Amino acid sequence: QVQLVESGGGLVQAGGSLRLSCAASGLTFSRFAMGWFRQAPGKDREFVAAISRNGFSTGYADSVKGRFTISRDNAKSTVYLQMNSLKPEDTDGYYCAADSTAGSWDAPRRESEYEFWGQGTQVTVSS
Repeated sequence: QVQLVESGGGLVQAGGSLRLSCAASGLTFSRFAMGWFRQAPGKDREFVAAISRNGFSTGYADSVKGRFTISRDNAKSTVYLQMNSLKPEDTDGYYCAADSTAGSWDAPRRESEYEFWGQGTQVTVSS
């Protein structure tokens, strides 16, 4: 049974930092591209960042480029999202996702490409 468990969310002031983690189990982690998405209640899920299976390719939404960094540790079956210079508009539920169909260098951006999803962790940025 595949499980993705996010952690690291919380309340932070604008300009602060948080590091999200997503621990995967029940899958061969190195065979999956990983992504982070975010969603506010009543809104569509939005792409944030993705990383390829081999860890050498990454992709970011324009809104977070230069502030967020995605990384992975295949030995720990964990993907991270380092979030710096946080803004109130970054307030959302953050979800990690896993895609087994991506090529070794692909960092998928589309929600439909991901097969497995975590339950999410809330990030709240106060002004």
